[in-house]
Amino acid sequence: MLDFEEELKKFQPSVEVEDIEDAVYQEDLTDMTDILKEMIEQTK
Repeated sequence: MLDFEEELKKFQPSVEVEDIEDAVYQEDLTDMTDILKEMIEQTK
């Protein structure tokens, strides 16, 4: 049986995830929230 506490201690996020996070936070990317806000503003 797995010892979840021990497994959590060994956990390390994948490098690709960290790279993606860095890229996303460095860029001003449009997400669905931004698109919806813009659509609401246009309908007013």
